[in-house]
Amino acid sequence: RDFSRHRLYGGSRRRALSGRTQLRVAAIVSLPFLDTDNPIFPDPREALLEPNGLLAGGGNLKPATLLKAYRTGIFPWYESHQPILWWSPNPRAVIYPDQVHLSRSLRKALRRGNYQITTDQTFAEVISGCARRGKPECGTWITADMAYAYARLHEAGFAHSVECWMDGELAGGLYGVAVGRIFCGESMFSRRADASKIAFAHLARGLQHAGFSLIDCQLGNDHLYSLGAVLIDRDRFLDLLKHNTESVSQWPGQQISARVISCP
Repeated sequence: RDFSRHRLYGGSRRRALSGRTQLRVAAIVSLPFLDTDNPIFPDPREALLEPNGLLAGGGNLKPATLLKAYRTGIFPWYESHQPILWWSPNPRAVIYPDQVHLSRSLRKALRRGNYQITTDQTFAEVISGCARRGKPECGTWITADMAYAYARLHEAGFAHSVECWMDGELAGGLYGVAVGRIFCGESMFSRRADASKIAFAHLARGLQHAGFSLIDCQLGNDHLYSLGAVLIDRDRFLDLLKHNTESVSQWPGQQISARVISCP
């Protein structure tokens, strides 16, 4: 999963699923499978070392189940031919909102200001843009069931999108899930140069102003590292979750979409 034009979280996930973790039947069969009606997640520390973080299968994608997963450091990730699979990798890729790195080219794009940022305006279109990114033959982990599940989380006020508009058209964006003071990034896409990076810069600025502690990127890649992502031990990540998911934080939509962003 990548939170960028790869997936802020997709390209790295897709490669993992279709390459090194083209999940062997034996690996899936050996997993604990969750009850469909009452899924109870194992301790994230019980996740497999290879493929890194694979924890369980089964369960459901209901809002309550997804929120329970995110609050305990677990996320769903699977392809259409697989059962629902749940992951908690070690180490974990995260970005601290006050430590985002803005490259020279991104600062220049922000200063130009030939864009508009909104939040939660076209959630379904953002998910669709993320799902359609890349080559069609490669498939996507954002299945119809996944898109529907996150749409329900959006309706419940937990899943959010950030949109970047250029010349009146959606140029890129991202979406994820807010749990307490942590934003769990899911995916990003761009149709115009730097659009997803611009959306991310505004997201990080808004989260920082609102007192959010962390952006969870799940799995790292070069794109995320260029934005300031670092790897932390899963135990450290779980400790941060424990101390930051109980509080209720208002979504900082106004701060994210504010026109002025400081980029010296």
